[in-house]
Amino acid sequence: MSWLVILVQSERSSCAIYFSASTLTQRWKSNKSHISNVFPPSLSTGAGGWSPLTSDQYQWLEVDLGERTKLTAVATQGRYGSSDWLTSYLLMFSDTGHNWQQYRQEDSIGVNSVVQYKLQQPVIARFLRLFPLDWNPIGRIGLRLEAYGCPHSDLDGSSSLVYRLSPGLRRTSKEVVSLNLKTLRNSGTLLHAEGWGGLSLSLELERGKLLLLLRQGGTSSSEPRRLASLGSLLDDQHWHRVVLERQSAHLNLTVDKHTETVQIPAEFSHWDIEQVGWITLPLHRHTPMDFHGCLENLLYNDLNLIEQAKRNDHQVTVMGNVTFSCAEPVTIAVTFPGPQSFLQVPGPTVSTLGGLSVGFQFRTWNKVGLLLTFDLLQQGGVAWLYLSEARVQLQIHKDGTTLLELSAGSALNDGQWHSVDLNSRYGRFTITVDKKEGGVSSPSFPVTVGRQLFFGGCPTEDNSENCSNPFDIFQGCMRLLTVDNQPVDLIMVQQRLLGNYSHLQIDMCGITDRCSPSHCEHGGRCSQSWTVFHCNCSDTDLIPPPAVYEQSCEAYKHNGNTSGHYYIDVDGSGPIKPQLVYCNMTENTWMVIQHNNSELTRVRPSPGVNQHLLYFDYSSEEEHLLAVISQSEHCEQELSYHCRKSRLLNTPAGGLVVLVLDISRHTGVEPSQTASSVPVACRATV
Repeated sequence: MSWLVILVQSERSSCAIYFSASTLTQRWKSNKSHISNVFPPSLSTGAGGWSPLTSDQYQWLEVDLGERTKLTAVATQGRYGSSDWLTSYLLMFSDTGHNWQQYRQEDSIGVNSVVQYKLQQPVIARFLRLFPLDWNPIGRIGLRLEAYGCPHSDLDGSSSLVYRLSPGLRRTSKEVVSLNLKTLRNSGTLLHAEGWGGLSLSLELERGKLLLLLRQGGTSSSEPRRLASLGSLLDDQHWHRVVLERQSAHLNLTVDKHTETVQIPAEFSHWDIEQVGWITLPLHRHTPMDFHGCLENLLYNDLNLIEQAKRNDHQVTVMGNVTFSCAEPVTIAVTFPGPQSFLQVPGPTVSTLGGLSVGFQFRTWNKVGLLLTFDLLQQGGVAWLYLSEARVQLQIHKDGTTLLELSAGSALNDGQWHSVDLNSRYGRFTITVDKKEGGVSSPSFPVTVGRQLFFGGCPTEDNSENCSNPFDIFQGCMRLLTVDNQPVDLIMVQQRLLGNYSHLQIDMCGITDRCSPSHCEHGGRCSQSWTVFHCNCSDTDLIPPPAVYEQSCEAYKHNGNTSGHYYIDVDGSGPIKPQLVYCNMTENTWMVIQHNNSELTRVRPSPGVNQHLLYFDYSSEEEHLLAVISQSEHCEQELSYHCRKSRLLNTPAGGLVVLVLDISRHTGVEPSQTASSVPVACRATV
């Protein structure tokens, strides 16, 4: 990996920004591109830009901003004075330089023009990484890059902090508690608010979801009442925004972009908060397990409690070792997104061939998939570790005969992290799932690993005869891989210094929960796999099972979807049926509605006839077209024509050509004199 320091200047200050990349060419090294925030006309005041040695899908450019920064936009341009530019790219962000979070972006980048992309939601991160997805076919990958934002100064806390309200303080009808959290554990009590009469409210993580619970009676045996449940996969070690608001007779719980409103129970309507605690150690004997992670922006009614704690305010009590910094462990994950994904790592060394010890953690929504396979060194044959019906299964085969078969665990397709350990020592072979010993056997032969282990799949090349996968592919994430109790360095794998891989996303887990919030209506139960979700409405009277579709292509783009066909429901659950359209996810998102007359129509002159009528039958119904047009920022009907010795638009007066698009009462769309054949495109922002 090569490193380069570039100065990014502004009118008020200058700071050092560190760039790293998968590879750097000699052109980059000799022509250090000076990137300035003077904008426009160009990102570069000199020559150069980034262009890797090899133009393929494994290249990336990383920017270290030096501190956590609130990023609002990025601008891109092709390499100076060349045919090297990108046509689409993908952005990722990180606080630590590891555990990257994907922000999908597909954008056109002109060779001589600057394209600025404003992030839909500002991102707070220190590191930015850009992956080229496509580039000029007659050139190479080439890029100049600029990021827009401002420093983000926040304090992180650990242990516990308690804020006690002043006695006699006048209560308001609106109270707001807010914070940001980051954690690796999927359970723990985050916030606990106590009041008079033994009533208390708490926010607790349970299996990666955030629960709002009400306890009554002041005893540890009292069963909590669940008021709301929101969020999912909150143990992904990324920052999540949490806001709890009490307004009159309602409680609003917000996690990231989603809000759930609940009615305050009657016995809770006159309850006053006496103290509020943010917990990473047990704050109260009635609270369950402690929360391990980082918190920032601890606000109670806009009062910054961390600032109060630093000033030793008497209303704020700090317990435990509070460092006001986020010391987070570095955990490298890898994502297996598709059928060509595999990870190959070396087997144990000769000096450690006395048995078998392999471990890893995985998370997935799929019930099936190959987790691991390897050849047996001494006995011959092959071992397969795979998921079947959401259970871990092990088979050892030789010459078509099953020598050993074991299973362990259950319901492992819940999206949570699960640990798997294989151990073979002194004639005893075990499979352990989530620290619970499952299948146990005493085989009559030694189980030792060959030269290579393959995680998640097998290579597709011709030389892959030493790896076979008779099962389904694995789609999910893995981390904490160990062979003979030695960790596998996935960063070395990424740098091609260890093992081999294909079609992996290293240093991130790309799992997405499509059932949180649920898109199923009328009580339908949501289930999902790695790529799709389903609505089970067998307990409802609705046939077919309904699903909630987005109201525009723009909404699909913000969810991270790429260009393709999608169902658009322009009026939500209204009377207009969802329609299948094509969403073109460029810089400006376009909704393309196809008609039946995109082929060339030959027009022959006829005596006394000065007009030609064409009729278009669109795939969408009339009411759907009207709704799309009314909700769009801009609509186009493009006409292309090919003429030979024609007076069309070439008379002294300019000719008279009128294009009328008549959709019910809507008339008067100006013609577009281009050679495009796009039928109808509407850019909607619903």
